[in-house]
Parts: sequence; structure tokens; C-alpha cells
Amino acid sequence: MKKTTAAAAAGGVALALLLAACSGGGGASSGGKVELSVWTGFTGGDRPGYAQIVKDFNASHPDIHVTMTVQPWDTIQQKLPSAWLTGQGPDIATPSSDPNAIAQYVKTNSVLPITDTGSGTTRINVDQLAPGTVKEFTYKGKLYAVPANFATLSLYYNKKMLAAAGIAQPPVTVAELQEDAKKLTLDGGKTQSGLVLADNQTIQMWPILQWLSGGDIVDSKNCSVVQTSAGQKSLQPWAELVSKDGISPVGLTGAEADSQFSAGKAAMEINGPWAAPGYKSAGIDLGIVKVPTGVDGDVTLGSTAGLAISAKTKHAKEAQEFLAYWTSKSVQKKFSLGTGFPPLRTDLADDPELKADPVISVFASQVPHSRLYLPQVPNATKVDSDAYGTLIGQITRGTDVATATKTAQSAINQLTGCTAS
Repeated sequence: MKKTTAAAAAGGVALALLLAACSGGGGASSGGKVELSVWTGFTGGDRPGYAQIVKDFNASHPDIHVTMTVQPWDTIQQKLPSAWLTGQGPDIATPSSDPNAIAQYVKTNSVLPITDTGSGTTRINVDQLAPGTVKEFTYKGKLYAVPANFATLSLYYNKKMLAAAGIAQPPVTVAELQEDAKKLTLDGGKTQSGLVLADNQTIQMWPILQWLSGGDIVDSKNCSVVQTSAGQKSLQPWAELVSKDGISPVGLTGAEADSQFSAGKAAMEINGPWAAPGYKSAGIDLGIVKVPTGVDGDVTLGSTAGLAISAKTKHAKEAQEFLAYWTSKSVQKKFSLGTGFPPLRTDLADDPELKADPVISVFASQVPHSRLYLPQVPNATKVDSDAYGTLIGQITRGTDVATATKTAQSAINQLTGCTAS
């Protein structure tokens, strides 16, 4: 379920060599080319797509050469802060799989503001980027990163299981999703889960369930709203479906939920485009549709990582040119067709070639109405793990929703710094 897989950090000698190789934030080669270095954490199945972007850029830009180093996210998070502070890091990097991490680099003046009003090859079409991403990476009116990627979540379902239950088509509304999840649960969930749900070490899906049912986690002031009437109402039916009807085992990690679906022990799951190849390889009679329509309309989770420029780069113009190329319409279309991921732009949702692909079309169609999770919320990672995750763990194990949300409210507000009464 997670987009990336952590790996052991490289040894000290290897790290020193890598930092030395990037010393000075790039330079000019003997051939007169500007050399740009890029660090990314894209180690998954979409990695070849990013490598192709770099390859195509180098082929079409004779005066610039980009070298991309792919490392586990944990390694980047260990090395990059000090590397950028001392000017020994790469010209460009994806600092973390958590988009909120950009804020820390802004605070230390480690990232360069992006001039999105440029022209020609340095022009970045911010008005066409996936919703929420520009706001996510904007601080005090300045843009400090662009989305390196964008993934939406869709509803995966096992066609054979739905047919066996007499369900003619996958659910299209949140009410149908709840009804079908219950109908597809066999023997109290012991032999088959209706909708397998993970609540830790996962791409977030419980916020989607809340959004579909009219609730949310925090308001515009970063104050908790899980305890409000709307918040409790959005959680109550899902809590009962898990704790009383057994539509999903409790306490699953993302990997465990994926295994349940791959093994034919779950009829439905909400997941991203990275999951499709594995499910097909497992022999699942797979169907993929957009997340059912909620009480307030269509909504799903959007996931992204920021692509930022070092404040100490010697080649700011060329670095921005690379970001403009990365996020351009033609490049994103090629990337999407090659990886199965949706493009990070909204102006490709109706592209005929993308719509012709049964997997890409589903994920791409949801880009315009996707939402980021806890965007620019202070201590968002801890809000997720220490407050919201705890709340979901409690209510799925039978704790009264009113009681659990009251406790969560206090924890969330303490973490976000909310002072509202």
C-alpha cells in the first residue's frame, strides 16, 4: 500500500563519496555543459518513468546534463538537510515522500523560491498542476517546489467475488459501497473481507471514507473537527462496519491489506496505481473504478512528493528549466503512458490516449477532484500516527466514537497548536 519501500541506509564511506560527487551543487563539464545533480526516492515500479524523463531531457538539451541518483527516502532524509545547508548537496531533490517536509527546508533557507512567472523554457504552468499541490508548496506567497509526481486512489475490486455475491456492478455511491462491503463479507470476515482497510504504515484511506461521508480531520485553522457532529457522523458507520460486521480485519498495515486482496481474501480495496501490476500478477480478476461518489460529490486522496531546488545551486536557471520540462504536458503524458500513473496535470484528464488505457483513465479522471492529506498542517506526520491513527484503531475495536473523538481532538489540537476553544 505504501508508495515506497524503505531500504537500509548506505554505509558512511558510500555517503561521503556521494556527497563529494555532488559538492558545490553541480558545475560545468569539460565539454561546456552545465551539470545538474538530482536526488530522488523513487525506487518503485515507476522508477523507469523518471529515468526516461532525465534521458529525454538530456537528449533535447545539449547544453545541460542531468544525473539522477535514486536512493531510499530514509537515506535522503538523513543526508539532505546538512548537505543543502553546507552547499554539498544536489542541485535538485525530492526531500521526502511527505510533501509537508518542504516546510522544514523553507525554514532553514535551504530551498530556492521558484519563479513561476518565467517564460519560454523556464515557464512552469502552475495553473495546470494537480489541485492543492501549488498551495502545499507555497509559503508566504512564494513557491518552493513543484509536484514530482501525483497519484490518486481508486477502488479495486475482485470481479468474481462481486458476481458470486450477486452484485452486478461495483458501487457508485458511498451508500452502495457500505452496503456492498457488508454483503461481500463472509463468515464475519473470517473467510472473506468485504473492504479491506489498513490503518497504519499505509497510504491513507480512512480520510477518504470520512470525506465521502461528509466529515474531515481539521479545519482551515488546523483545529480538530473529528469531534464535531459531522465528524462523528462520518466515522460512525465505518466504525460499525469494521467492529460489528467485520468487513475488514483491524490493525492492518498497508502491506498486510495488500496481501489480503492479492490472496483473494478481500473483495475490495482502496489503493493507488502502483498496486495494479501486483494484483494482476497474483491472478486476481481485477476491476478498477473511481472511488464512489460521496455525500458532497466526488473526492479521493491525492498523493505527491515535492521537487525542489537547492538555495545554493550555481545553476538556478537551468534547474528551473528542468522542473519546467518535468512538469510539462508532453512529458507528463509520456510518463503516464509508460508507468500507468496519472499525470500531475489537470489538462490531461480528457486526453484520448490516456482515456483509452483502462487503468490510467480511472486514476487520471480523479486528479481534478482529489485532495491532499493534512496539507501544511503543523506536525502532520504526528497527527497521522499519534492522533488520527490512534482514533481509527480505537473505534474499529469497539470504542465509542464520541469518546474516542473527544480524546483525539485534544491530541490533534496539541500537535497542531490550535488554540481555539
